[in-house]
Amino acid sequence: MSDALNLPAELRDRAGKGASRSLRREGRIPAVIYGGNEEPTPIHVEEKLLTQQLNTGHFMNSIVMIGVDGKTVRTLPKDVAVHPVTGRPLHADFLRLARGSKIDVAVPVVFINEEDSPGLKRGGVLNVVRHELELICDADKIPSEISIDVAGLDVGDSIHISSVTLPEGSESAITDRDFTIATLVAPSALRRSDAEAADAAEGEEGAAEG
Repeated sequence: MSDALNLPAELRDRAGKGASRSLRREGRIPAVIYGGNEEPTPIHVEEKLLTQQLNTGHFMNSIVMIGVDGKTVRTLPKDVAVHPVTGRPLHADFLRLARGSKIDVAVPVVFINEEDSPGLKRGGVLNVVRHELELICDADKIPSEISIDVAGLDVGDSIHISSVTLPEGSESAITDRDFTIATLVAPSALRRSDAEAADAAEGEEGAAEG
């Protein structure tokens, strides 16, 4: 699991587009904390610090401890709206977390032991269908990534969710099918050589019959 991030904030006493624009001119980003059977809490955070945390690459899968109004609120980022041209953050939503709660998160997939895959050694290509897995996790046990072992895989083999051992406290959010995560496919050169061999075999069979 990614380490918890700390984000100081201040209460936001005005709402509306005008107030939000004013905050952004001051280097602040409007945000809201919601959920947990409590009223939403409008806040604003420092743009520079929020951007730094976004650039860690695991912000959306990290617990963010927001310090506001003398209290620390345990949250999970749910959405960050960004400017379509500049990429600057415009607004952020944080889900308030209660201990023991379960949450739906998208966790990145990484593949390990590629050097032990016969198919990859032969020049095969790992065709990744899902770069992230949608999981339901304990709020205290959000994995930073899911490692999938490709040792022993050959061309034509596939990796399905049923073959992946998920960390304790995590389960797939998709339960109605055994979906594919990746397949090991032949490179185009290997496919061409196989096709040429098949054509040659058919030609030999035709000559023999003739």
